[in-house]
Amino acid sequence: MRKFITRMEWKTFFSAIAGSTTAYRDKAMFSMTYKHGLRVSELNNIRLGDLDLAGRTVFIRRLKNGLSTVHPLQPETLFWIKKWLKYREAFTPDSDPESFLFVNNKGRQISRQWIYHLSRKYSQKAGLPVHLHPHMLRHACGYALANQGLDTRLIQDYLGHRNINHTVRYTASNVSRFRKVWQSCYCE
Repeated sequence: MRKFITRMEWKTFFSAIAGSTTAYRDKAMFSMTYKHGLRVSELNNIRLGDLDLAGRTVFIRRLKNGLSTVHPLQPETLFWIKKWLKYREAFTPDSDPESFLFVNNKGRQISRQWIYHLSRKYSQKAGLPVHLHPHMLRHACGYALANQGLDTRLIQDYLGHRNINHTVRYTASNVSRFRKVWQSCYCE
């Protein structure tokens, strides 16, 4: 069974989020999960104070003794975060920097279980051939970065891995990396 989704499956999944009353929140959440390779507990623990909208960055607190870092926010993700922040005020006017970014309709921190539920709901709506869970988006991020030809050490830092052996899985089976072997070789 696959442990990640492809870029096309990601686009299909993301499109399926439209139409819900919490679409802004859910698009912001899943965009961040995929684009930043977040674990579900890293996602639901992001605080308002971790965002720097003017600087277009987010502070990522990594778990499992990972390396916490500041990531640049991609324009699409930033767009959904800004939409969510405006809509979030309907759930809670709380703008304390220690408040959670992603809250439920009662203004409380969104639970890990609810994020899992939403990922299943949207993947079924999208008709994906896999039973998606949030950690698959973390793996999809790693594979997407590797497929772009990024250095393994850079991927390691981006995902917050302390041990590079956890990162090597993404580059070990990268077909595009192998295609380049003979493209640059003059030995025929």
